[in-house]
Amino acid sequence: MSRSPSPFPLNAWYAAAYDVEVRHSLLARTICKQKLVLYRRSDGQVAALEDACWHRLMPLSLGRLEGDELVCGYHGLVYNSQGRCTHMPSQETLNPSACVRAYPVVEKHRFVWVWPGDPALADPALVPDMHWNDDPAWAGDGKMIRVACDYRLVVDNLMDLTHETFVHGSSIGNRAVAEAPFVATHGDRSATVTRWMENIDPPPFWAGQIRHAHGYEGKVDRWQIIRFEGPCTVNIDVGVAPAGSGAVPREGQPGDRSRGVNGYVLNTITPETDTSCLYFWAFARNYCIGEQRLTHELREGVAGIFREDELVLEAQQRAIDERPGREFNNLNIDAGAMWARRLIDQLIAKEKPAAAPIPIRPQPVAHP
Repeated sequence: MSRSPSPFPLNAWYAAAYDVEVRHSLLARTICKQKLVLYRRSDGQVAALEDACWHRLMPLSLGRLEGDELVCGYHGLVYNSQGRCTHMPSQETLNPSACVRAYPVVEKHRFVWVWPGDPALADPALVPDMHWNDDPAWAGDGKMIRVACDYRLVVDNLMDLTHETFVHGSSIGNRAVAEAPFVATHGDRSATVTRWMENIDPPPFWAGQIRHAHGYEGKVDRWQIIRFEGPCTVNIDVGVAPAGSGAVPREGQPGDRSRGVNGYVLNTITPETDTSCLYFWAFARNYCIGEQRLTHELREGVAGIFREDELVLEAQQRAIDERPGREFNNLNIDAGAMWARRLIDQLIAKEKPAAAPIPIRPQPVAHP
């Protein structure tokens, strides 16, 4: 599997923070190698500015807020939430070029999204659909972890869940995941991997969930439907139902999951640098949604599962760094990850400047 020298597109929405992280205080974040400072204004809107003062490049995140304006902690230049300097020390006339970049921001699905590319292309309709994270029919919560690896390794990891058998065997993994057939499909900007496991013993996590919700113990039909949306969002429809209860789609019918338990593992990964990323995740469920204790237990349990992923991914990145130029080898199980990589590469390619046209010059006329 090739590794593109330009690892991320800029014309995309990236999660910069959970909404609760952004308060009336300064929060520094790095997105696609660009250092930003975020804060929430008194009207609740989020500002995202370049984290470098126009004057001497002091990180503005080391300054302070006065009302809705940001004061540089070095010489006291003041910026409004649009990045325009409104005060300079010891002078009344403001240099008209004194400003820092302001980034487009959208709050949606409990995340603060930032667009690091061309602001004219920042269409809020392009924010990835993660509505399960704030839909009243679902309950859940999540966290953010910083992982010292290329963000595409996290995408690879999510697109191929056979690793659950070996990395998460004590919780969500069992042999059925590694052995079950799957179907991989793709569109212009998305790729999907669908896996059904029928009449199997549930792994410990799902055995506990269906017992808690429905009092059921026994064989189950299990599903994993993984959907990637470029450049870096992966939503996974997961769950189990009593074996033979009708959850498995048949002959074009969607299947009836009402006797089972259904969750969504929501993931969006934001590149910081070539070898580090911010990994935002949440687990949402549509059963026992009024049980706050269960929400907390599931969040902490899933956090432990993702800690196992973090160790694997960082070890993989170290191995890559030790072997520059070494290419991956692929198995059938890598089909979803390969499509995701291709879609990412296509998004990157769209942003490359077009090659200059070859000038047309008149050819000399040959004389006999």
